[in-house]
Amino acid sequence: MKVQASVLWEFGDNWHPSTIDLDDPGPEEVLVRVAYAGLCHSDEHTRRDPDARKPMIGGHEASGIVEQVGSGVEDIEVGDHVVFSFIPTCRKCRWCVSGQSYLCDLGATIATGVMPDGTFRFHGRGEDIGGLAMLGTFAERTVVSKNSCVKIDPTIPLDVAALVGCGVPTGWGSAVNVAQVRPGEVVMVYGIGGIGANAVQGAFHCGASHVIAVEPKPFRREFAESLGAEAYATHDKALARVAELTNGQGADAVIETVGVLTAEITAQCFESTRKAGRLVLAGMADSFSDLNVQLPGQFLSLYAKQVLGTLYGGCNAHVDIPKLLDLYRNGQLKLDELITRRYTLDQIAQGYQDMADGTILRGVVEINPE
Repeated sequence: MKVQASVLWEFGDNWHPSTIDLDDPGPEEVLVRVAYAGLCHSDEHTRRDPDARKPMIGGHEASGIVEQVGSGVEDIEVGDHVVFSFIPTCRKCRWCVSGQSYLCDLGATIATGVMPDGTFRFHGRGEDIGGLAMLGTFAERTVVSKNSCVKIDPTIPLDVAALVGCGVPTGWGSAVNVAQVRPGEVVMVYGIGGIGANAVQGAFHCGASHVIAVEPKPFRREFAESLGAEAYATHDKALARVAELTNGQGADAVIETVGVLTAEITAQCFESTRKAGRLVLAGMADSFSDLNVQLPGQFLSLYAKQVLGTLYGGCNAHVDIPKLLDLYRNGQLKLDELITRRYTLDQIAQGYQDMADGTILRGVVEINPE
């Protein structure tokens, strides 16, 4: 079938609305009518990475309604409402059965956009087109593995549901699962975007006494404050406040969620972390070849600091996505407030420019809105 999608055709280009071909679902695959897609920085990392596969349809944080199922699909039916998991979960490999489904072996090809069988479902201009994270949700419809779909309660609004596919669990889980924030602790969050805002929410959910946000953009500082955090424009000002709160010891946990991680930011986060404190790195650089973690080993060892990487906030999509939506329904998690602006498929490039300018927290693309 023909569908409209936003495609990154080559390096140095931008997201372009295009008409492309989409295959029917094969065995253990489903066709989903995409309702809403969130604008996440990972798509921009792909756009700016010269080594990333092109052409590529972006989008990996989204929700939709199942329209067709392939053979071998037993637990998903036409009409089901789903949130996409940007890491597919087989629920059989070593990582899945040990509670680390965010490391599922099926995720090995998400950066290339190829399906588990090594083929593609999108085509155009005589080329195969990848779908970011094996999804490609910047499209009217997409064909994905059944392992990439999490069924949700159909009474949940699909616009807010889209956000729990990536940004919300990554931020929330960075505080709850990885930093393991404890009641009364002082927490620092570097970068208040779609991930950082949810790290703030997760830290307070765990009982943090203070959350100190570092964010240069005024709009985002204001949002952090609306969540209960104290927000500062610079590292030095934030660090001085942490020193005041902790008798100079430093933050119990520091959670880095910036759009583009640099060595300087990593060093600042490390400096802010107390002895035996936890530094969680959630934000990434544009390229895998960037050396953005360079730390003094003596202080790492002698002060027993912990530096922890995180993917998906250590969340299990099939457990934590429904759990987060329950918290939202109970008024314990803010999701509606995260959506700053709405876009159409042909406005995605503008949406990412707004993100770079710091004028939005989370943009949502209305593709087939309810």
